[in-house]
Amino acid sequence: MSLKRITATDLLADLGRMDTVIDARSESEFAEDRLPGAVNWPSLNDAERIAVGTEYKQVSPFDARKRGAALVALNMARHVQTHVMDKPRGWRPLVYCWRGGQRSGALATVLDQIGFNVQVLEGGYREFRRAVLVELQTLPDTLQFRVLCGRTGSAKSRLLEALAAEGAQVLDLEALANHRGSVLGLVPGQKQPSQKAFETQLWQALRALDPARPVWSEGESRTIGRLRLPEPLLQRLRGADVVQVQMALAARVDFLLRDYAHFVDEPEAFCQRLDALRELRGAATVEHWQQQVRSGQVRQVVEDLLTSHYDPVYVKSMQRNFSGFAQAAVLPLVAATPASLQTAARTLHDMRGA
Repeated sequence: MSLKRITATDLLADLGRMDTVIDARSESEFAEDRLPGAVNWPSLNDAERIAVGTEYKQVSPFDARKRGAALVALNMARHVQTHVMDKPRGWRPLVYCWRGGQRSGALATVLDQIGFNVQVLEGGYREFRRAVLVELQTLPDTLQFRVLCGRTGSAKSRLLEALAAEGAQVLDLEALANHRGSVLGLVPGQKQPSQKAFETQLWQALRALDPARPVWSEGESRTIGRLRLPEPLLQRLRGADVVQVQMALAARVDFLLRDYAHFVDEPEAFCQRLDALRELRGAATVEHWQQQVRSGQVRQVVEDLLTSHYDPVYVKSMQRNFSGFAQAAVLPLVAATPASLQTAARTLHDMRGA
């Protein structure tokens, strides 16, 4: 049988039609990014790729190919024994590697010879990645964005969650980036995705949205943690209609102390994150805040951070970057309680036809 190949363009038009999407690359390549829903069946794992590559350069390309072939054969046998024995005759897998070459070809050949209707992604992950980047340039222009702005601690992310619960369309960029969007925003014990993986998740989220309905998102800077927003999306958000969420300082401090409770419980972690502000606020100020944190005055530090750092920066940034900020409708939020957030979300439905 000759292997069937599918282009990235055709695949994206109907991504869900394959029963299983198999990534034949190594585990580190898979971890960096992959096709949505893919499983990892490496033709060669990381250690094996290094060993074969070293032999190719230092000993002999011919000897390296023999070693690589033996390792691939062992891995293919293991994958068939582990993953394929229970598959019915009608199972339809898609296989890909980096460029749609030898690694995916080896696995696809084995599956094809068994009798499965297997396809190989032409150009592999590289062509999928190119197609994703093209669509990230065009998808934002098809959508009607509504942007929530508000000073730090105004519970904008929680309001997005309440909007989603009310049936509104929501693009939660901080959730996709696994970061809360400030110097203190890294989620404890968790890592941000790679830039490629973030863009793939963002592409999936944008494709799932209905262009006929508004999409609520949060006013973000150019980066969320270490991840960059695609420029077309950033510009669409900055030109969108804005709703300004307003919450009193004391209520914002209360919310932040709850939402960032890990900093209350782990003062040294809080102090470590504060170090990132030394260049902006000066060493003396940061060290004073750190002393307060260690002495249990976390609330005072949070309040000072808001009034002396975050609030002034926020106002300048919103005025400079969001064209609709001056004409923004104001949404008062008494507190970030479930009941208040639900009421606010329903108000936004009425205000903007969410």
